[in-house]
Amino acid sequence: MAEVAPFPIPPVVKRVTVGLDQDRAFARFTDGLGSWWPLHSHSRSGKATSCAFEPRLGGRLFERTEDGEELVWGNVEVWEPPARVGFTWRVGNVPEGQHIEVTFTPAGAGRTEVVLTHTGWESLGDEAARVRERYENGWEAVFIRGFAGVAAG
Repeated sequence: MAEVAPFPIPPVVKRVTVGLDQDRAFARFTDGLGSWWPLHSHSRSGKATSCAFEPRLGGRLFERTEDGEELVWGNVEVWEPPARVGFTWRVGNVPEGQHIEVTFTPAGAGRTEVVLTHTGWESLGDEAARVRERYENGWEAVFIRGFAGVAAG
């Protein structure tokens, strides 16, 4: 595998508008991660019982197994409640270099537009396009159906 993809790889971008105000949408995404993340199908260990954000700059995003083991998914790089959170991403065999930013913008009448942007594909070298496509579909299931589904009520 090449160290860096020889061409730019577009980010994966997912958008959803939820029926929560900006504060509640941010809290549901971060504090409420364990209520919407599908651990049965998307975890590092395959046996996670919970997952959480440590709500601060430098905090961890991690899963915890039944026996108490904690596996880190990434670290918080941006913590600006209720407008924005950003973190590194290193789940599975994905190496360092992946970044996710989620923005929360008021959309009127107690609604919020939430946009997830996943970048850093170039760090995957020759595998970049294939892995990006997997995440294009994965974020559809996890973010659009998972987060938006729970945020809808």
